[in-house]
Amino acid sequence: MAIQVKICGITSAEAADAVLQAGADFAGLVFHPGSPRNLGPMNGHVLADRMRGKVRVVALLADANDDLLLHVAEMVRPDFFQLHGNEAPDRVAAIRSRFGKPIIKSIAIAEAADFTQVPVYESVADMLLFDAKAPQDARRPGGHGASFDWQLLRGRKISKPWLLAGGLNADNVARAIASAEAPGVDVSSGVETAPGAKSPDMIREFVAAARKSQFAGARS
Repeated sequence: MAIQVKICGITSAEAADAVLQAGADFAGLVFHPGSPRNLGPMNGHVLADRMRGKVRVVALLADANDDLLLHVAEMVRPDFFQLHGNEAPDRVAAIRSRFGKPIIKSIAIAEAADFTQVPVYESVADMLLFDAKAPQDARRPGGHGASFDWQLLRGRKISKPWLLAGGLNADNVARAIASAEAPGVDVSSGVETAPGAKSPDMIREFVAAARKSQFAGARS
């Protein structure tokens, strides 16, 4: 099974086109005010329409209220919502039920004990994404380009499709896939020249490096 690749934090038409040309599977658009990749729904609409039907469009939100979720759902019409905040399982289930969108739920990992929450999220989300925990002084969620011990995922039985995120780039993605036995990967800052500034060349290099990974034993 081919490795699934998600490029997150698309902010320009040039980056969107690079995602399509590289053959990524998912393209992420961020709707979180604290992020340097934040888009308003109108900008998100334009980029989503540019990519629609050619890649699965993911709208990333963190602890968003229903008004914002509805605005993004109507304007952007994403294929997935990615919930990247502290959404409890019942909140995830409620969002999925109300908006009828498949959910990718991010789970922050620093140690093996953090996996105890996985089963309950498996029951309410369509996909999972494992990212590093944010620094204690961080003002927004996510791994902030840091990685965690990828081998914590090795050999785990996870019933839903999942992506590995955090500190990935073209140089280490094949090693990360092999270490975690990951069926898919997600990158944002690892294909940027500055926060929010995606490099088309780096996007293409990342996707190519992930595709060349020898690990094909995806667990889903």
